[in-house]
Amino acid sequence: MAKAWVNSAERIGADLHLELAGAGGRRAALIGALREAVRQGRLAPGTRLPPYRSLAADLGVARNTVADAYAELVAEGWLSARQGSGTRVAHRAAPLRPAGRSPGKTPPRARAPRHDLRQGTPDASTFPRAAWLASYRRALQQAPNEVFGPGDPAGRIELREALTEYLARARGVRTEPDRIVICSGFAHGLRLLFGGRDRVLAGPLAVEAYGLPFHRELLAAEGVRTVPLPLDEQGARVDRLARERAVLLTPAHQFPTGGPLHAERRAAVVDWARARGGVVVEDDYDGDFRYDRRPVGAVQGLDPERVILLGSVSKSLSPAVRLGWMVLPGRYVDGVLAAKGEREAWASVLDQLSLADFIACGSYDRHVRRMRQRYRSRRDRLVAALATHAPHIEVTGVAAGLHAVLRLPPGTERSVLKAAAWQGVALDGLAEFRHPAADMTTQDGLVVGYATPSEHAYGAALEALCGVLPPEADKPRPASG
Repeated sequence: MAKAWVNSAERIGADLHLELAGAGGRRAALIGALREAVRQGRLAPGTRLPPYRSLAADLGVARNTVADAYAELVAEGWLSARQGSGTRVAHRAAPLRPAGRSPGKTPPRARAPRHDLRQGTPDASTFPRAAWLASYRRALQQAPNEVFGPGDPAGRIELREALTEYLARARGVRTEPDRIVICSGFAHGLRLLFGGRDRVLAGPLAVEAYGLPFHRELLAAEGVRTVPLPLDEQGARVDRLARERAVLLTPAHQFPTGGPLHAERRAAVVDWARARGGVVVEDDYDGDFRYDRRPVGAVQGLDPERVILLGSVSKSLSPAVRLGWMVLPGRYVDGVLAAKGEREAWASVLDQLSLADFIACGSYDRHVRRMRQRYRSRRDRLVAALATHAPHIEVTGVAAGLHAVLRLPPGTERSVLKAAAWQGVALDGLAEFRHPAADMTTQDGLVVGYATPSEHAYGAALEALCGVLPPEADKPRPASG
């Protein structure tokens, strides 16, 4: 019968698991177990082994048994022994590699694009490391002991209070801390609202004709049917709402076509929700990044009892900080908390406390203002480059957000994307964001994210983008007389 042994001796500072099996006595079994651990890579070259006295005590064998096993493996070249350094796995003892893999090679990975102009990601190099670390340290030092126990599914009160103040000041949101539930991001918020057997909201759900396919797929997986609303220059056609009891909108900056929802339509969709007993789910996408006009406040401020606002720091700070929030009418709070569960299982409590401090000390405001200036400069460089090298390409949706839409001649989107991929330029086509059942004229275009590249790489990315755009169509020559 095999005997498993785990060493936990404090002197070596590491655990070691061995399986002793086979005939031939303890010495032979120990030698075989150590060889197998090295072959499989569980004992990497340079790993220090337990002193033979400690190992013998844990195994319940004589010290000489372990000493002899070590000595034999040293003689065979599996281990090395040096006075004062202990016994270690020899560096020439290479682990066994899976069949078919060449020595020194790792599995192939997808080739990264030379220029990444896809939408949806902020410039990772600008994460405010020093300020975030300072907030994290303060939060950790001041955290009460209860923080290190099971978390409240509503989220830490410190963060909910900070968000109450910030969202009121920056987004015109009217709420209280007990109406905010912390989540791990927008997608998590959607799952809490529409997922599970005891879902908080039921479909069908009206959505904008253009939007993230990931969100539609998430809803479809939960059995929620989505009904597309046409778009025009004033945003979603909310007058097309019919029997739906809920509608999902991006009023601050329609994704991905750009532009805010017109004031009259904001009022109209709230009136619809009141008359139908329905609810507006507001994706506060890009609400912090508006460049040419004053920021557009959240629709939630018009009627906190008929609008659910979902927000996150994935664009303003980083998608690596998995934190978002749900601002709820009072009647939905209990249902969302029940869907989330009795304990916090999604959003790190320490990250919540860090974000609360980050907001309260003003670092979040400073970071957003700094990034607003940077992204506006990026936007201006994109527009200028297109005006110089591709003046026939119309640029839209540039008043806010982290991307622009480039309108292409009919029938050219697929060929441009293919050419871009060939040149190592990663782009999103407008067609992939279109709802399959949308009743709108198809438009060719590119969704260009100008926030993703680092500052030093942005100029080359713009040059590569202009190089793959279709040339201006030849104008017909006038007929000769």
